[in-house]
Amino acid sequence: MKPLLLTLTLVAAATFAVAADNPKPDADGFVPMFNGRDLTGWINANCAPETWSVRDGVIYCTGEPVGGLRTVRQYENFIVELEWRHLRRSGNSGFFVWGTPINAPGVPFLRGIEVQILDHGYAEDFERKNGKKSDWFTTHGDVFAIHGASMKYVGKTNGKRSFPTEDRSRPSPAWNHYRIVANNGSLRLHVNGKEVSGGDDANYRKGYLALESEGSPVEFRNIRIKELPSSGAGPEVTAPVDPGWRALYNAVDLRGWKTSAATESAWAIGGGRITVKTASGAPGMLWTEAEFTRAEFVIDYQPPKSGSTGATVFVRGTPVPLKGAAAGKFSRFIVTAEASGIRVKRDDAPAYDVETRPEAPVGGPLGLSPESTGGAFMNVHAREL
Repeated sequence: MKPLLLTLTLVAAATFAVAADNPKPDADGFVPMFNGRDLTGWINANCAPETWSVRDGVIYCTGEPVGGLRTVRQYENFIVELEWRHLRRSGNSGFFVWGTPINAPGVPFLRGIEVQILDHGYAEDFERKNGKKSDWFTTHGDVFAIHGASMKYVGKTNGKRSFPTEDRSRPSPAWNHYRIVANNGSLRLHVNGKEVSGGDDANYRKGYLALESEGSPVEFRNIRIKELPSSGAGPEVTAPVDPGWRALYNAVDLRGWKTSAATESAWAIGGGRITVKTASGAPGMLWTEAEFTRAEFVIDYQPPKSGSTGATVFVRGTPVPLKGAAAGKFSRFIVTAEASGIRVKRDDAPAYDVETRPEAPVGGPLGLSPESTGGAFMNVHAREL
């Protein structure tokens, strides 16, 4: 093929690809959020690489670990339609609205408004075990704010979630249809063609949308969105914009970390956490395979209920103490490593600086030190500065 013709062919192919992934709205103003081929437009926020995939034209989720697949960009006002089905009885999942880019501190979930996606077997098992129906959840489209988000619920409510006015969802493995209307902090859920639940005055009211992995295989298809005019959501009601975080721990295993007999004896993996088994000191250090120079890290740390409440991570060869976490509770530490030094911010406490040695290397892996038996790390993320 002649060079000019080859160039024109490649340009045409690229143009077609861009057009295919940026479709025009249909007659009702909707555009697809899933192209049926791959996960373009979505980001695996905190799950294992194999958690989310495309199979036979649907988004397939293994359910392990608990986490989310979120949109690349934020949305404010919109109508979303999607279909979902559980592949196993009693399956659990959800659709997150106006969420954060990464997990809320100390949990595997995004902060946001959750639209529950729950199979009937979950409620049936509860009733069989307790001899009565649950009065705190249903399997027909509950709506509720989680992990720092807030909302005033409409219709049937126990003050913690909006319950559906009708039971309209179908059991596994049948497909269900959700229509979510979100506008100026108000949200209404339609299940299989009828409005059933929702809330007003949500905070946040602008953020990321996400599909949830929560323990059981589930599929999604025909996801589409119609954006509505902005109502001017200010920064106080807008989720943080993703600055480029990537998860260093997949909540399943230690892929991406250097392991040895010493580390395997010092750490336990499970429940989305990396937990200290023995206070083995330096021989049990856990290091990332990746190396960093100017970078920022998110690290959630929980001290044991008794004993030392401190922990140490290593950044560019410098020991960085994680100070001030309460015993038995997770705190979020933001460790910022600039050329001039290292600064640590815990939750809402004042930041503190960590002195670096003149001979300290300019780059290196992130290291976790097993100092106190029972302490645990989770939600470890990094971004280059």
